[in-house]
Amino acid sequence: MMNCIINSSTFAHMFARLKTKWKVSWFQFALIFTTFALGGSLCARAGNWLLSFLLTEKSVLYWIIYIPLITVLWPLCVLLISIPLGQFRFFRNYLQRMWQKVSGKAAIQRIAIFASGKGSNADTIAAYFKNHPSIKISLIVSNKPDAGVLNVAARHGIPTLIIEKEQFLRGDAYIQEFKELQIDWIVLAGFLWKVPLALIQAYPQHIINIHPALLPKFGGRGMYGHFVHEAVIAAGETESGITIHYVDEQYDHGATIFQAGCEVKKDDTADTLAQRIHALEYEHYPKVMEGLLK
Repeated sequence: MMNCIINSSTFAHMFARLKTKWKVSWFQFALIFTTFALGGSLCARAGNWLLSFLLTEKSVLYWIIYIPLITVLWPLCVLLISIPLGQFRFFRNYLQRMWQKVSGKAAIQRIAIFASGKGSNADTIAAYFKNHPSIKISLIVSNKPDAGVLNVAARHGIPTLIIEKEQFLRGDAYIQEFKELQIDWIVLAGFLWKVPLALIQAYPQHIINIHPALLPKFGGRGMYGHFVHEAVIAAGETESGITIHYVDEQYDHGATIFQAGCEVKKDDTADTLAQRIHALEYEHYPKVMEGLLK
């Protein structure tokens, strides 16, 4: 009885890890698992049927031919089964990544940058990864149709998406659009809306943010840009800095990935402090992203 419980627990943990890795719901996970099972069964039947025309008995030659044959047939059968189950896009991407691993080619990590303002951080990130062999800025997302970050996107030749508040916060959070573009990571770079739970669940531990202070101090709702620097100075702090962290359901709350500090001088204003904070952001954000994605 104990072995059955342990085995059940082990399988449940394995399935939960796969669901998180694939960034899918439990319903889609069930469809994917079914596709794997039916695709494997179809592959075995197709292999046996094709070999029946060549060999009448299962000799050593039969197995020598059978193994490479089903290796070729398996992806075709899985793709075929995935169509009626609505999982073709998932398996197309899955097989592409398998091929990249087998062939030794680095899998491309695709990033969507979210920004609401002029996009100075987005500009630095886009320039840093412009010719990167395995990391690509595939999309720039903004909640403002006149945001300066859209000019940054045009200059770097990056596609853009303008999001609408109701659909983003209370609708489907544009998850389908992100999946169609094969987005792997979401990077917030001055994005002022709270990320909805649906998007966090679709990209667990794959959404990161940079905050212009040393969290947990000076974080939370309304704490962005000059509001943060003014609060730091008003509190008489001698040090401020940046925090790069994962995004969860609360403002500026997710686990810290990296921090860097700078001095707060006695004669600082929000503007002069912001200059040093921006310098830290430009220096560290792309490098930390690269290390995390690798």
